[in-house]
Amino acid sequence: MDVLPLHPKLVHLPIALAVLMPLISVALLAAWRGQWLPRRAWIVAVALQAILVISGVVAIRTGGTEEERVEKVVAESAIEAHEEAAEAFVWGAAVLLVLALGAAALPDERTARMLATAATAGTLVVLFLGYRTGEAGGRLVYQHGAASVYATGTAGGAGADAGEAAKAAKRGGGEKDRGGEDDDDGD
Repeated sequence: MDVLPLHPKLVHLPIALAVLMPLISVALLAAWRGQWLPRRAWIVAVALQAILVISGVVAIRTGGTEEERVEKVVAESAIEAHEEAAEAFVWGAAVLLVLALGAAALPDERTARMLATAATAGTLVVLFLGYRTGEAGGRLVYQHGAASVYATGTAGGAGADAGEAAKAAKRGGGEKDRGGEDDDDGD
């Protein structure tokens, strides 16, 4: 049985799309302006932006279902910061979806290109908002220990064992570094 929450499995799709959309949008817009691709190729940007928005909404909902459990170990203010960043990210992506749809649907070529240009520029804003959201989520997991509520095992759980293993690896292998001694000096 999978005991890991659904939220961390889903959040990577909207973030990955936020990283890719500036590149894809620039390429599609350039191909449209240069007449290398027909205007209807812009629908690829619309479809990917729609997937970003939908997957972002799903990520927010799954995060909401995990919130109560994570609040046992993480301050509510840290969770709220992540939630607010995620909402701004998804709302920004939704605004871009409307612009991209307008660019695809409007019959006037000049207006459509202006909307596509605005949507393309906006992908950088959404990328920034996605970065902020991911950073806040990363803080929940790596600084505030949100993942520890899902750790299994004895005493401190698997999370504690993993934490000790990470500390040992950081020290350079654990046993040889214990007590400040280094067995590799050739003595």
